Amino acid sequence: MKVKYYTLLLLACLVWSGAGVNILRIGLITYPGYITLVNVVLSCVVFGVFQRFVFGRLVNKHTGRILGYEEERKFFWHFFDGKSFAIMAVMMSGGIALRAWSLVPDRFIAVFYTGLGAALLLAGILFGVQYVQMRWRIKERQEDGA
Repeated sequence: MKVKYYTLLLLACLVWSGAGVNILRIGLITYPGYITLVNVVLSCVVFGVFQRFVFGRLVNKHTGRILGYEEERKFFWHFFDGKSFAIMAVMMSGGIALRAWSLVPDRFIAVFYTGLGAALLLAGILFGVQYVQMRWRIKERQEDGA
């Protein structure tokens, strides 16, 4: 149940990438029939806002927290803190409710989910980059010490 602390970055990569691919897939499946320049620009705006003000900051915050662990091994769920798990649960519940109860039009789902999913996927990729960089640093230290 415990993994090396830097493996938490890989777990974050997989969770965020998986969520991003799923949300992006929903948006893209809904997009045909709504493809206009305005909608594509709006999807890009959603992506930019979420990447800049939410997920980009989240990647930096959690990477710093994970790399700050003093223990060599942590329980696998420590890739998130409690607040982040709560936020993810609210976002998932809200997204499911929006679609299940048809609370918003398909155009909204297409535009918003495409931008949001792309931002989530990029967050996952950025966690993956942090993991790879950490592994390289560890390998370099081991080679220097050998």
